[in-house]
Amino acid sequence: MRVVASESVTNGHPDKIADQISDAVLDAVLEQDPNGRVACECAITRGTVFVFGEITTDAYVDVPHLVREVIHEIGYTDSSYGFDSSSCGVLVSIDDQSPDIAAGVNPGGAGDQGMMYGFACNETPQLMPLPIQLAHELARTLTERRKDGTLSWARPDGKTQVTVTYDRIGHPVHIENVLVSSQHNPSATHAQIFEDIQRSVVDVVIPEGLIDDMTQRLVNPTGRFVVGGPVGDSGLTGRKIIVDTYGGYARHGGGAFSGKDPTKVDRSASYAARWVAKNIVAAGLASHCEVMLAYAIGMEKPLAFTVDTFGTEQVAPERIVALVEEHCDLTPRGIIDALQLRRPMYRQVAAFGHFGRTDCNVPWERLTLADAFARAVGSTATVGSQDMH
Repeated sequence: MRVVASESVTNGHPDKIADQISDAVLDAVLEQDPNGRVACECAITRGTVFVFGEITTDAYVDVPHLVREVIHEIGYTDSSYGFDSSSCGVLVSIDDQSPDIAAGVNPGGAGDQGMMYGFACNETPQLMPLPIQLAHELARTLTERRKDGTLSWARPDGKTQVTVTYDRIGHPVHIENVLVSSQHNPSATHAQIFEDIQRSVVDVVIPEGLIDDMTQRLVNPTGRFVVGGPVGDSGLTGRKIIVDTYGGYARHGGGAFSGKDPTKVDRSASYAARWVAKNIVAAGLASHCEVMLAYAIGMEKPLAFTVDTFGTEQVAPERIVALVEEHCDLTPRGIIDALQLRRPMYRQVAAFGHFGRTDCNVPWERLTLADAFARAVGSTATVGSQDMH
């Protein structure tokens, strides 16, 4: 037996506010300057947002205005929350990218060293592990029900967590517990919050076959969650990297994603590794696949490239590796070109996960390789690309 717990957070969680601001700045730069170099960080606490980093671009971005716009769209619109878009202070400290880094990146080399991982499995239609997929869907549904007024007592901050038991690799048999924590107004009772979340969130998202009377259902375990957002906790860009990827089911590399332009392989190579792994699984070459890439700053070719199918492969592992090397240019420039990463699309994935998204058509989720992989080995198990977008 194996037990896996994965968490997600809503877009009003302080760390996710920071991620969304960083990626909003990135998108604003790329919209005007596709070759802009961006490493934008954000720190948030009660009443204050600090945006800082290194940006080299000809674009003009009104950062304070953009920060307030993001915060307002998330839902911090009322001063009674203790943090709101109209009254928070915004501090900005941005400099140019180091010329030492640019010297290696300009010719097409990696923007940093490091290792990056991508993963896919056939547990869900999105080819994602079940625990993190359910945790994201709970967080997204909680946010939607807050915004459409169904949960009139809800405020922007929130977290979810799902624990799943497996009897063998890729075969979930039971959901042990479902946890939802939602910030709320002071007048809402715990009984009301529990009942509303079960009816409007948990029972809508969790598959009936995996949840039963033995499943533990938890809502706001302390009994009260009024103080939240940046009043209750500080926020930092890149502090939810496991939420952003596979929920701890698969490995994660050394870097975060948000606020980084695609010359930073922390981001682009992680997307490429997911793209490759997902297409391998979709082509029926394996039911579980993890791809690892490693780079040196300023160098084009990966220092390491591995594919692990955990014994689930349907063809020889070396054949899978050869197919990837034949069809994929995994240099930083090759990844950027293949996935068309020099365009604004990053803020939309700065909350609710970067992978397994069906609500936004991001290129690393497309099955552009699966047919070629399947044909090369005579597989008939290809997942139709229309089902996966």
